[in-house]
Amino acid sequence: MLFLVAALLLLGVAMGSVAHAPLPVSLVAAAVIGVWLTVFAVRERHARRRS
Repeated sequence: MLFLVAALLLLGVAMGSVAHAPLPVSLVAAAVIGVWLTVFAVRERHARRRS
């Protein structure tokens, strides 16, 4: 439960930061996070197939 509260608090802080940042900065940050998550997913899938 405490983890959920902390995650929601961090989400609120991140959303507040995005609301005040210029649109190009927000789009670049979103693209970087998307690429990072895609690389993570591919690595996890590859690791599960290997073992």
